[in-house]
Amino acid sequence: MSPAAPGAPGTGLRPALPSDIGLLAAIAQAAIFELTGEDYDANQQEAWAARFDDEDAFGRRLADRLTLVATRGGEAAGFIALADNRQIDLLYVHPSVAGEGVAALLCDAAEKLAAARGAKSLTVDASDTALGFFQKRGYVPRQRNTVTLGDVWLGNTTLEKSLTGEAATG
Repeated sequence: MSPAAPGAPGTGLRPALPSDIGLLAAIAQAAIFELTGEDYDANQQEAWAARFDDEDAFGRRLADRLTLVATRGGEAAGFIALADNRQIDLLYVHPSVAGEGVAALLCDAAEKLAAARGAKSLTVDASDTALGFFQKRGYVPRQRNTVTLGDVWLGNTTLEKSLTGEAATG
């Protein structure tokens, strides 16, 4: 485990384990239902959260990614999944720790790992709720997207951050 990060007392990082799948799915669903209400309606939240109902499929998705779990007091508080060393595929924190530095700790780790593995930039398809968080971290909007889940659509934005110390170009 990593030492505690500034702004995130007692928070550490560890790799995700297969036994974490149910808990990580629950964190994602709690974050969707409790943190995104200003940006997405109930139908959109239901469709989005349903993506985590099939824990076997979710586990297979995470198995193909570098997934880190943030812990607080030994309990999972959030997670991040890095796909192909180029994209933040998933980032969720439990609503009880939202705004307390957990997401920043997870992003810092993913960015450092990606850069150490040779990535020049990272992309993310950020929800409207997470858009400001990523922009404050230096991610630059590249395009607006519409994601269709069944008969429901959600908007998100693809952003990119240069990991070379220069502004991302595109």
